[in-house]
Amino acid sequence: MSITGQYNLFSPLNIRGVSLPNRIAVSPMCQYSSEDGRATDWHFVHLGSRAVGGAGMVMVEATAVEARGRISPADMGIWDDMHIEPLARIARFITEQGSVPAIQLAHAGRKASVQVPWDGGQPLLAGNGGWQTVGPSAIAFTDQFSTPEELDQAGIDIVKQAFITAAKRAIKAGYRIIEIHSAHGYLLHSFLSPLSNKRQDSYGGGLEDRMRLLVEIASELRQVMPDEMPLFTRISATDWAEGGWDIGEAVKLAKALKDAGVDLVDCSSGGLVAHAKIPLEPGYQVPFSERIRHEAKILTGAVGLITTPEQADEIIKSGKADLVLLAREMLRDPYWPLHAASALKQKSNWPKQYLRAT
Repeated sequence: MSITGQYNLFSPLNIRGVSLPNRIAVSPMCQYSSEDGRATDWHFVHLGSRAVGGAGMVMVEATAVEARGRISPADMGIWDDMHIEPLARIARFITEQGSVPAIQLAHAGRKASVQVPWDGGQPLLAGNGGWQTVGPSAIAFTDQFSTPEELDQAGIDIVKQAFITAAKRAIKAGYRIIEIHSAHGYLLHSFLSPLSNKRQDSYGGGLEDRMRLLVEIASELRQVMPDEMPLFTRISATDWAEGGWDIGEAVKLAKALKDAGVDLVDCSSGGLVAHAKIPLEPGYQVPFSERIRHEAKILTGAVGLITTPEQADEIIKSGKADLVLLAREMLRDPYWPLHAASALKQKSNWPKQYLRAT
């Protein structure tokens, strides 16, 4: 891994055949604004403005590999060829701005079939606009959620193939980085945690078996992706709950993912159970990215309550992560990277159309 202090927030990051112009990334953030899974003008402007704002990488929100894998009916999708061109339009614009387009492939599992947040976010039951959810075991997320159907081997194979086909569509749409979503209690994370996975077959029980589905998907995506194309995986490093998934298991997972061809682990946490006790404070998840980076010897991304240029720069300079992913701060200020460059006395690459304001 890189020597502490060798890089800063505005150093390029080279991964396989892709070069990010800086270490600032727009984290995938659901907009709940898709139509039948299709990206809309909202997504074009939302994601495009962050590329104009100077982020080195702009990642499209959790994009469902199956219709039943959407969180809500308004989620982004990539389960059909009709989704390719709206996504490709976004990728082209991001690239034109000098940023790198990335996309997160996701399946919501037992946390699927809910209202959009501003309509209450409550579960939608089958027959009332909702659909049957799936999971590793027939255990509902909460008492308000419907019980998921336990995936059998045929169902697991369908999910795996859905990720593979989605990756091929993402490549066709011009995305240069793919991230697998295995965090926040969604399908792949729920296979990892003993709190949600009570299976007795080769996909449940011990750690190796609970990791199997994610590692298999990573390995198979690596086989269909060009060698120069990076593969990321977002994980929850801990469930923040007694008896659940923890950072020690996350380090072992990161090692297995590296062997499967994953290039960077995007380190988040929580989301599996509603009763998790999360100690929110600035940079509270950064220790996870630091430990995984040093123990698994893999690139990591840090995310979560990172708000100031100085804080983000210190994370990179001190070797706690290789990439900083910003979410809410990017919603507040699409031009955060340009403002950060000025604050840190780095070169600000404002678009020529905006130079009169600098």
